[in-house]
Amino acid sequence: MSRPPLPPFTRESAIEKVRLAEDGWNGRDAAKVALAYTTDTRWRNRVEFARSRDEAQAFLTRKWNKELDYRLIKELWAFMGNRIAVRYAYEYHDDSGQWFRAYGNENWEFADDGLMAHRHASINEMPIREEERKFRWPLGRRPDDHPGLSDLGL
Repeated sequence: MSRPPLPPFTRESAIEKVRLAEDGWNGRDAAKVALAYTTDTRWRNRVEFARSRDEAQAFLTRKWNKELDYRLIKELWAFMGNRIAVRYAYEYHDDSGQWFRAYGNENWEFADDGLMAHRHASINEMPIREEERKFRWPLGRRPDDHPGLSDLGL
């Protein structure tokens, strides 16, 4: 199985890879998203460590069961060869209705087939009021005309 665009990345292909990842995560289908990772993928996400595609899928399932109405924007930060660094922000609410905005950075390393082999994420979040939300598109893929992180001043 191949997952284009493939490394080594150009600026254009890195931007495309980032958008495809954003689109997948905004779809919130853990089984589908997990297919973008190698079977032996290695993740660090806050205090959780995934050591396989199955563990990554289980993590995503738990995440989206807890983080409701999740909306994400990713932005390319840097790239070289088979590696991409992104910054991102996402908004969600918990089951009590409290909204949050999380900010993070990820470092990705890809196998030759374009599947992600390593994902290292650093994230912090803060509560926000509903009226402070900036990500207000319908659930699913962010519309092409919706501002990105830099445009939003994030």
